[in-house]
Amino acid sequence: MKFLAITLIVHDGRKSTNERFREVVSNAVLAEELGFDGFGVGERHERPFISSSPPVVLSHIAARTSHIRLFTAVTTLSLLDPVRAYEDYATLDHLSGGRLELIIGKGNGAAQAQLFHVTAEDQWERNRESYELFRRLWREDKVTWEGRFRPSLTEAETWPRPLQRPVRVWHGSATSKESVDLAARFGDPLFSANVTNPIEPYAELIDHYRERWAHYGHDPAEALVGAGTAGYYAAKTSQEAVETYRPIFEARQETFRRYGAPLVFHSLEDAIERGSILVGSPQQIIDKVHRYHDRFGHEVMHLHADADGLTDAQHRSALELFQSDIAPVLRKEIPSRPFPFPGGSS
Repeated sequence: MKFLAITLIVHDGRKSTNERFREVVSNAVLAEELGFDGFGVGERHERPFISSSPPVVLSHIAARTSHIRLFTAVTTLSLLDPVRAYEDYATLDHLSGGRLELIIGKGNGAAQAQLFHVTAEDQWERNRESYELFRRLWREDKVTWEGRFRPSLTEAETWPRPLQRPVRVWHGSATSKESVDLAARFGDPLFSANVTNPIEPYAELIDHYRERWAHYGHDPAEALVGAGTAGYYAAKTSQEAVETYRPIFEARQETFRRYGAPLVFHSLEDAIERGSILVGSPQQIIDKVHRYHDRFGHEVMHLHADADGLTDAQHRSALELFQSDIAPVLRKEIPSRPFPFPGGSS
């Protein structure tokens, strides 16, 4: 199994915007130092996030790191001009030495309708159309194309030409079969959000992905799945882990209430039992990841990159414990295919 550290760059006001960005870069450097396989930056365009420009943040991280894979989580192609997105990410691909991977998705939230005039009625069609053009731009030196949502192209050239030919694109999956079907159609990997709800809705979408993958004629053995987690804190004993993490969980619940988000789990114990949150001793976390893997068959998993209310010392200690006591066991017991070599092709 391979492990990513991902941030949506939540900004709760306890630090300045500048301090928060610096913290994100420092966490990426720490993730590489500790042995994570990848670091991801989300894209959101509303409170409480300040992750509206992943290529800029990832370019800075690329300059501060040397080998960790760089992910978007997710690139909201439904909101973006695919030509401009291609230019940004092809440039980042070169600056990172070919370490870029994209996770794409339609995005969510009310702000996108106001800022980008993308609605619930057209967001899936925009996502599909943008991705079809984006993948052609990455593969073809000249593109002739016509669609609904941007001006047509005739023998269009885009620069720079990419380093990775092509970049690997994952499709973020949370609630709908549209993204799952798009991933299967093009033979792309799927990344399940696996954050908000109990396991079954996500497992059903992964099952659908595998069914559609075979429907489109792909080798079932080549399907690739990643999955998220809703939070992480490990300590030597489960009692210590739960006691430390409880106020963090309760603060998150309060944030959900403040923004009108539904509360799916009524307590930390409920979230540990029914959700994807990883809180406990190393062995408890290993066992839980195995239970999820038995249902998902995933090879890649993400943890939250942010301290999320932990002290800096607690945050680092928990990540160190993950890499010393948890990751080696899961890497050995759950085989995974290698990531693309930097500068190589997917």
